[in-house]
Order: sequence, then C-alpha cells, then structure tokens
Amino acid sequence: MTRYHGRFLRKTAIVTGAGSGIGAALTRALVAAGAHVVCTDIDLTAAKATAGAAKGYGHADAVRLDVTDGDAVQALVDSVVADHGRLDLMFNNAGICLLGDTEDLSLQQWNAIIDVNIRGVVHGVHAAYPQMLRQGGGHLVNTASMGGLMAGGLLTSYVMTKHAVVGLSLALRTEAASRNVGVTVVCPAAVETPMLDKGEIGPVRGRDYYLKGQGIKHPVDPDVLAGKVLAAVTANRPLVVEPVQARIAWRIGRLSPAFVLRSGARFVERQRALARSLVEHP
Repeated sequence: MTRYHGRFLRKTAIVTGAGSGIGAALTRALVAAGAHVVCTDIDLTAAKATAGAAKGYGHADAVRLDVTDGDAVQALVDSVVADHGRLDLMFNNAGICLLGDTEDLSLQQWNAIIDVNIRGVVHGVHAAYPQMLRQGGGHLVNTASMGGLMAGGLLTSYVMTKHAVVGLSLALRTEAASRNVGVTVVCPAAVETPMLDKGEIGPVRGRDYYLKGQGIKHPVDPDVLAGKVLAAVTANRPLVVEPVQARIAWRIGRLSPAFVLRSGARFVERQRALARSLVEHP
C-alpha cells in the first residue's frame, strides 16, 4: 500500500485530461492509493489506456469528457454521485498550451484556450463544489502552472488562463475553508508530458523554450509530481509548486518583480534568436 492509503482508500475521484501526462499520473497514484477513479479525457482511447494501466488497491473507469461542455461535466458528476453516493475528489486537470508570439494567435485560438483552461475548470468547480458542500466535505484540485504565478513571454494566452486558475482556486479556498472542502492549485514548471511538444506557433519550439532556454536539464517526472499532489491534498495545502528551482524563482519574483520582468524580456529575445537559428540551421 502507498503511504496515502488511509486518506484515499475507497474515495471516489474524477480526473479530467487523464489520457496522458499529469492526469494519467494522478490516476495511477490514486488507484495505487485505493481510490476509485473516473478517468476522463476528450480522447476516449487515451483514457482507456490510462485506466487499464493503473494498478493498485483501487480501480479506474474511462469516460470520454469534453470539459468545455458544462452540461456534460455536470452530468458526469451527477452520475458518479448516483453510483457511489458522493464525490470526494475533483481534479480539474485538462488543459492546452499555445507557444509563440501573441500577434500570431488567431481569435479562434484565444477562444479555444479560454474554453479549455478557464471554462473547463469553472465547469468542474460548478458541478463538484455544490455537491461537496451538500455531502459535508471533499477536495478540489485545479492544475495551473508556474505560468499562473509568474509571467512568461511567448506564452501570453496560457499565462493568462493559468493566472485565472490560481486566482479562482485561492479565492475559493477562503470560502470553502470553514465548510470542510479543501482547494489546492498545482503550479509545476516543465513536466515531462506531451504538452512540451505541442501548441507551437511559428518557429519557437516547445522543448527549446521550456528546457534549453530556461537552463533546465530534465523536466519534472509526472509520477513524482502526482505524489506531491496527493501529499498536498492529505495536508490540505493551498499550493503545489515544483520543483525546488520553481519555488526559488517564484520567491525571487515576489521580492523583486521588476527584476523578473527585465529578465523575462531578455529571455524572450534569446528565445527568438534561438528560434531564428533553428530555422536557418535546422
């Protein structure tokens, strides 16, 4: 049994965006700890693969879910409660990223990232939070990013949405604190997920931006992050900021925001230069 067994045994959880990356790792960690997990993704095949690979004292079921459809999210929560009597944990994890200069974004792309990253979380909170109040307890976990705590150029739309997720989570936590509902927001730096290779607009490349450009040799292991998240839920902590380098950067940013903004501007110019060199010498 995992060290989280006592906290999660026979608990019921929904994880969105669980077909890969952080969502898949959360599903594995929860099942190992004894939870029943409804593993959801817009890609049902991916969700089934995650559910089938999760092993432990709990089990996982796969369901197709488009988090931009508020009625579908509500219907899923209602179904889980009808089947299990309650919903203990809601992981609003689904998200997308767009990387590139802001002027290259189409309005359709702006709307898409707002729909998934903001409305998708809102739909999960709107469906799950009232149920947790009715049943007398529960825990909401919203996946944001270091981009929700600090501003990173060439990620403007993503940063905007993740700041919204952080604000929603911390504000709701103050409301929920006296009502036995926990709220935790997850703010990792680069994690080894398919997102590192997606969402590129123009010549800026994901791994070059997230890793080489920031001097990071290895992204965070999603299974390690999932363990940190379960520990945070157990302790009812408000924030998960990983790895330690990210926590240091965040604290520096709080102490000297002007310095961070200047450094950020230089970083953007280095990324543009790197992108140009990759185009010229692929």
